[in-house]
Amino acid sequence: MIYEEADKQEIHAQFDIQGFLAKLLRYWPVFVVSLLIAFGVAYYISVRKLPVYRMQNIINIKDKQNPFFTSNTSLTFNWGGVTDKVNTAMVVLKSRTHNEDVVDRLQFYVNYLTDGDYQQVDAYGRVPFQVELDLERPQALWRQFKVEFRDSVNYTLSVNFESDRANTQWFGNKRRGGIPTPVGEFREDFKLGDIIRLPFLNVRLMPVRGWRPIPNQPYYFQFQNFNSTVSKYMGIGVRPESDGSSTLLLSLVGTNKKRLVDYLNTSVGIFSENLLEQKNEFATNTIRFIDSTLAEQTVQLKSVEDELNQFKDRNKIYDLGAEGTLLNNRINELDLRKEGIDREIDYYNILENYLLNRTDYSSVPAPSVANISESSIVAGVGRIVSLAEERNKLQYSYREGAPIFLDIDRQIDAVKEILFENIRSTKSLKQQELITVQGDIARYESEIRQLPKEQQDLIKIQRRYDLTQGTYNLFLSKRSEADLVRAANVSDVQVIDLAKDTGGGKVGPNNKLNYILAGVVGLIVPLVVVFLIVFLDNRIHTVKDVERLSDIPILGYIGKSRAETNLVVLDQPKSAISEAFRGLRSSLQYIYRRLGTAGSKTVLITSSISGEGKTFCSMNLASVLALSNKKTLLLGLDLRKPKIFGDFNIDNSVGVVNYLIGQASKEEIIQESGTPNLRIITSGPIPPNPSELLISERMQDLITELKGEYEYIVIDSPPIGLVSDAAGLLDYADATLYMIRQNYTKRAMLSIINEKYKTGEVSNISFVMNVFGKQGVLGYGYGYGYGYGYGYGYGQGYHEDAVKPSFLGRLRRRFTKKK
Repeated sequence: MIYEEADKQEIHAQFDIQGFLAKLLRYWPVFVVSLLIAFGVAYYISVRKLPVYRMQNIINIKDKQNPFFTSNTSLTFNWGGVTDKVNTAMVVLKSRTHNEDVVDRLQFYVNYLTDGDYQQVDAYGRVPFQVELDLERPQALWRQFKVEFRDSVNYTLSVNFESDRANTQWFGNKRRGGIPTPVGEFREDFKLGDIIRLPFLNVRLMPVRGWRPIPNQPYYFQFQNFNSTVSKYMGIGVRPESDGSSTLLLSLVGTNKKRLVDYLNTSVGIFSENLLEQKNEFATNTIRFIDSTLAEQTVQLKSVEDELNQFKDRNKIYDLGAEGTLLNNRINELDLRKEGIDREIDYYNILENYLLNRTDYSSVPAPSVANISESSIVAGVGRIVSLAEERNKLQYSYREGAPIFLDIDRQIDAVKEILFENIRSTKSLKQQELITVQGDIARYESEIRQLPKEQQDLIKIQRRYDLTQGTYNLFLSKRSEADLVRAANVSDVQVIDLAKDTGGGKVGPNNKLNYILAGVVGLIVPLVVVFLIVFLDNRIHTVKDVERLSDIPILGYIGKSRAETNLVVLDQPKSAISEAFRGLRSSLQYIYRRLGTAGSKTVLITSSISGEGKTFCSMNLASVLALSNKKTLLLGLDLRKPKIFGDFNIDNSVGVVNYLIGQASKEEIIQESGTPNLRIITSGPIPPNPSELLISERMQDLITELKGEYEYIVIDSPPIGLVSDAAGLLDYADATLYMIRQNYTKRAMLSIINEKYKTGEVSNISFVMNVFGKQGVLGYGYGYGYGYGYGYGYGQGYHEDAVKPSFLGRLRRRFTKKK
């Protein structure tokens, strides 16, 4: 735990940028593989993605008023300015109701498909048949019906049912349901134009002009859920060309350009039709009212006309006298005037009742129907209609009960109050006018009673006939006026540009962007991996790592041995590693001279943990000292894990342990190595108490006696980072070599020896970098002690470096070592 915490602090405290860059260079194959994979994925996606297109059309929203509108004849009222219309148009074009109408008209819930290179593609407009649906019968949803033509007329229809039930929809009323189906494949032959009546399919395939079917090429069609289809098209893009502009740009994105073009143009067409229909709503309502009144007047006029003709024939009277004609004309004028006043009063009563009992004011009867020209009444009705239309349009954007609706309702109520006052005052005036007219009529009627009986009866019948005909002519005139207004109305939508396939419009897939992203991802992924490796790596890799972690100097550098044996100095004396040990020998002699050490010299070799090359260094350092004609002893004091006997082919049954416990003499434990001037004392059998043996007096006596006999004593000690055995041996050493294995020794392991060095428990200690490669000094220069100069300073021809073994050879060697 102490090592881990210290290591984490060290990692987070410092980050080696130079080392990180060196790591990146070492991991270049990972970057290459990552980029190849990323570009491969990008290519796979690019070739399988269908091209995506954007089609658009442009419309303009304007206030196109009827040129025949006047205060007396206008049957419609402007419900808002251009800005309001533009905002409303944007909402309507994206609304569900509008898109339902478009999908229904185009029957876009029918999908046409063909086989592409990698997947099925939308073949709308590119198939030789069109599906005509029976809207009142069910169609199976989401099932692909396969059509294969045998010739230009005959085809085979097939469909595969994986379950015994299928979802269906009646596209006439959009009702959903389900029906049982046969499990497996259904196949049947038909001809173009045949009506197909099946429980799951009720259609007729009709030929398309200009397209000839290709025999044996499969075509497909399927039915989608109506609501799902509508939802897909509600994402149509609608935006003004610029802020405040009345020009709208409609756009739609998809894989089939003809489908996009048809949808955009049909959407604009239906919107224009609906807008014109709304604009003509008042004229249409007025025409409907006039038509019903004219029907009644026609019957009444025919009846009075028949009665008049029968009276004339029966009484042989065909015209009135001069006096009768004068009286008849005057009373006819008064009757028409009275009829007009009654009609106005009736309109006021109807309007008053309508305003009192209705909440939808969009179909308020037009004042011109009753020939009313009172400006306050006309303006008030127009204002109410305008506010009602505005309220209806805002229902697309706001929920009922929103503050904007409450504000409009308050405005309508205010206008209604003013209208009620105007209606009451106008009705009062009309009542007085009616009394006057009725008095005039009574006076002329009294004069008529002075005429002969036949003249009186004829005047009465003629009077009714003239009154009925006058009323009929008035409504007929109003009917023509309403027709003229409706015919003169034009839609407020002007199409500037229809959607059209001109060969362009492709917006995706963006293959360049895919490859750019692939390159970025292909670089970032290994970069992040390498960064994590470096950031979380707690091992020593470079000289600079050691210099940051410790003040202890580095004495030498030993490269990686590729030899089959650990005795590199003896077996390959001209190798680079042998030269490195010679350099280490020279560095030690420099230390001894600096310290003034005379006589026998001891060097203790230790490390943090096992596996860092402590024994390898001991054997070869002892060998290189012996080769310099110095009487040398290799003393194996790693009592827990002895190793040195194997490479020298000597026996470990008797060693230093036997001497320390009194079972053998000094002479009995010293063995020949087979190399002149080199003797070896192995550790012997593993004892239960190695620490106690190493600090015993017999150990001290042994070292004293050996110093009297040998010029150099090389002590192979236990790892100081794992056990306390080596600590007791430090007092016997004139110089201590602490092994650091590159890419193996953990940084935190140096904390123990650093502490001992700072407190003075150990002195004359130096580091030796083992298994040291060029990457360990990349970017740091040369000159780190004598060992490096000998180990790496010689050119080609001075060394007999071992040939790098093959991959199988390395595996065999590793396997042999493990065994």
